[in-house]
Amino acid sequence: MPQVRRTRTAVFFGGVVPASADEERLAEEVGMALAGAGFALLHGGYNGLMEACARGAASKGGTVTAVTLADKHPEWGEFNPHVNDEVHLPDLGARLNHYLQAADLVVAMGGGVGTLHELTAALYYAGNIRPAPVWITGPTALRLLAFLRREKWLFETPTRPLGFLSPIASASAFAAQLHALTDEKEADA
Repeated sequence: MPQVRRTRTAVFFGGVVPASADEERLAEEVGMALAGAGFALLHGGYNGLMEACARGAASKGGTVTAVTLADKHPEWGEFNPHVNDEVHLPDLGARLNHYLQAADLVVAMGGGVGTLHELTAALYYAGNIRPAPVWITGPTALRLLAFLRREKWLFETPTRPLGFLSPIASASAFAAQLHALTDEKEADA
């Protein structure tokens, strides 16, 4: 009997104002790599890095789902044109839980305080609830990660390992790590 393969889900956290054109291009390449590896994409649905990642995923035929707050959607505006499914949730807790419970992989890039909130929730979740991989990429997010480590906001202990966390410096390193992750998951199946 052929084995049914479950669609893997990647959650992308990134801001509406890219720090640079290079960071926006990296987000697009991340989206292409994720869709190319068979991941469905969950993201906030709006513009900036989210849109760049969604554009990349859509260009490879990936499914792109926007996850937003029901009462904020009219204020925040229309989703980017690459969204082909949407979820409207009542509050931030439900939104974060939706993301993190679905995540086979979390990818975080730079952004504002909303992205920071999502990233810290993912770090806590992966370190304490379920060890889903959390990949930090792009110069802005990598500087944040270095700060969190240097200032001891994020540190490893025997009871709180950080093996789920990976800093990734480039699109090629992202693609290589994604290849290794998907090979590992397929070997486990």
